[in-house]
Amino acid sequence: MKFSQTLKLVAATAALGMTLPAFAQEDADGWTGEGSFSAGVTTGNTETTDLGLGVDLGRDLGLWAVGVKASADYGETDGDETKNRIFLAGNLDRQITDKLFGFGQVSYEQDEFSGFESRTFVGGGLGYEIYSGDALSWVVRGGPGVKFDEVLDPVTGEVSTEDSFGASAESNYAYQFNDNVGFTNDTTVLYAETSTQIGNITALTASLTDTLSARVSFEVRHDTDPVEGFEDTDTISRVSLVYAFGK
Repeated sequence: MKFSQTLKLVAATAALGMTLPAFAQEDADGWTGEGSFSAGVTTGNTETTDLGLGVDLGRDLGLWAVGVKASADYGETDGDETKNRIFLAGNLDRQITDKLFGFGQVSYEQDEFSGFESRTFVGGGLGYEIYSGDALSWVVRGGPGVKFDEVLDPVTGEVSTEDSFGASAESNYAYQFNDNVGFTNDTTVLYAETSTQIGNITALTASLTDTLSARVSFEVRHDTDPVEGFEDTDTISRVSLVYAFGK
């Protein structure tokens, strides 16, 4: 990760962190979430078997909530590196009503096989809890922001930075069939003048123990304007072992 990229990420994260109120409850809930290890098959820009690590954590601070996501994927084919991607994201939510909330977010992606050196997004907006029950939950959010794309020229190898207005939208749907089996569908859209990324992850998770689960998932990533020489759609099928934190 280059210094300029790191600086953008650190600055954006710090900006979110400084908005946390100093009066956060001392008895607030601790971190909860999950960590995962996966193996899968990728088609599209890469045809490879790969391994992945992921962390998805959150903390409730009364009217405030913090979320952190991180993932890394690496793959090789015949001894050659064919996949190397990291993704980092953080969000800070502030409850406005029982169902409506405001949020700020920052995300960073580096994918050596996308044609983009890196992609950074800083933004905010409003979210709404469409439904929340024992079995079903559905939350949507969206708003404007700024996107920083570092584009790699495949011919010269030079990197150019393109900053533009952007916007994000996200839908998180979850349904629990029973105590042991659950279904999730997460859709994200990240718009910018340079390109728009659309992603969807569908997953089926089955509990093995109180804290350990097995997951099968299918992910689609689509870029509306990929760099010349790169395909616009990647698909990823994964089998993961998931460990739950804070249970």
